[in-house]
Amino acid sequence: MDEQVQEQLLETTPDERKTAAEGEAEVVFRAVSKSFARDGQKVEVLHGVSATVHKGAVVTLVGPSGSGKSTLLSVCNLMSTPDSGEVFISGREVRQWNVRELRRYVGLAFQSATMFPGTVRDNLELGPKLRGDLLADPRAYLRRLGLGVDLLTANADDLSGGQKQRVALGRVLANESKVLLLDEVTSALDPAAAKDIEEWIVQLQREQGLTLLWVTHNLEQARRVGTETWLMVNGGLVEAGPTEEFFEHPQHELTRRFLNGELGGAEK
Repeated sequence: MDEQVQEQLLETTPDERKTAAEGEAEVVFRAVSKSFARDGQKVEVLHGVSATVHKGAVVTLVGPSGSGKSTLLSVCNLMSTPDSGEVFISGREVRQWNVRELRRYVGLAFQSATMFPGTVRDNLELGPKLRGDLLADPRAYLRRLGLGVDLLTANADDLSGGQKQRVALGRVLANESKVLLLDEVTSALDPAAAKDIEEWIVQLQREQGLTLLWVTHNLEQARRVGTETWLMVNGGLVEAGPTEEFFEHPQHELTRRFLNGELGGAEK
């Protein structure tokens, strides 16, 4: 690890990492740490992350590859379990939730989309069926996702990577989650399609008061959509604050280095 990076992470206190947003807390991280085994070695991918996401916020997470952003999303709906620390969703620690209810409340869309067996329609209707509802107009979802309605009956495994990414996002949105965890959900799309999907997500967020944690390597996207932006480096949370302040007046040297392209992992 870069010695300067290590030094600044250790000097960053929880108070310095607080966001400036106000309101009711929807997601709270308290000293969250997580390790994985890699090549026989224990690698800590999150260490001591403490932060709060307020209801209705759009938090964009940026940072070099391998900095723990995706793992931080995964502990929010128990795709991963923290080794230590706590994660609270709507006031309840994640391990106190029924897992099915938790994953209904907290939807997760990954960069690498996984399709469930069956058709595109089966995938879009999965969430509503699990809660005993029907998806009123699946064709409308395909149109908003920029896909032809003829794909509704197509085998989901036969789709291209970009099509799968869109369907996976549509599946999460159709589940009517209150918290959305979005991990590079437009990365496989061309710029025009990515902008369309981005605008649709933002529209839904505003209409429904959703809370979003959105991992992106695209700094322009992070700035466009975020109400708050967090920088993660080497598993630690370096800086968190209102998006414009983050980009215009970064408080930490690591943030300035990242925005100047010195740490890697960002697209301007």
